[in-house]
Amino acid sequence: MSIGFLKGLFFCILLLLAQVLVLNHIHLFNYATPLLYIYMVLRFRRNQPRWAVLLSCFVMGIAADTFSNTPGLTTITLTLMGFLHPYLLMPFLNREYADDLVPSARTLGFARFTSYALINIFLYCLVFFSVEAFNFFNWQHWLWCIIGSFLLTSLFVLVIEYARKS
Repeated sequence: MSIGFLKGLFFCILLLLAQVLVLNHIHLFNYATPLLYIYMVLRFRRNQPRWAVLLSCFVMGIAADTFSNTPGLTTITLTLMGFLHPYLLMPFLNREYADDLVPSARTLGFARFTSYALINIFLYCLVFFSVEAFNFFNWQHWLWCIIGSFLLTSLFVLVIEYARKS
């Protein structure tokens, strides 16, 4: 095993523990819950094998669902985000970027990474709360959950990325 793999695994476990032990208990104004494990999907390197990305997202989702008591919800959304990852990353890359590029504020630039992260986080929150609600009977609550969680998750992800960049 390489050091990079072990660092990634440790960071994934750390994010999962933070999500399960702390962040799942935050419900700002009864709507906004930070969903920080999307950050791991944002950091998958370019041209990583699709099966590895999908398997990693699936395992991360199963682990989050097991400890969060949300059977299948996180697994579905993280696996979908893993599937869409190369397509959502492509518009933010130039041709001269390396094939093993890890998306970050340092490699893409802060503006490009912020745009990339915000699109991914919004899509993640939209799918997550749509699957959770499974209907649009109370659409205002659904909409506020998406907006609140999107803003809170975006704030957390950008703070972590800025701290890693420094």
